[in-house]
Amino acid sequence: MALQWLILSYVVAAEVAIALILTLPYPMLLKKRIVSLVSLILQPAASIVAFAGFQLLDIYWKNEHRLECSSEVCTATERDRYEKSIYKAQRNVVLCAAGILLYWCIYRICKYNKDLEHLEELEKRYKSE
Repeated sequence: MALQWLILSYVVAAEVAIALILTLPYPMLLKKRIVSLVSLILQPAASIVAFAGFQLLDIYWKNEHRLECSSEVCTATERDRYEKSIYKAQRNVVLCAAGILLYWCIYRICKYNKDLEHLEELEKRYKSE
């Protein structure tokens, strides 16, 4: 069961690295090539949004159907296990939200750079006329 969280954490780490690479100042030619490469990767990587969404639904379902240990009959180990599962669920929600948010940020950065490139081409065309 922990494999999906390991995969999601690696994907989020890769998204962080890509976002950092995209926001660093580079020469214009290198920046265009990096943006075009990341743009090619973005469409297949959109599956991370669905994957994280399904994981969020799974966490919600498990939270709604979790056995609560609120009575005095619970032992200390049961209470600790319950609290540990709550902390893991909170961590996993943050991980899913980070994956979705970082994908959106990378998408917007690429779109911004492409729009900027398009406007620069328009400006050159108008100056040459």
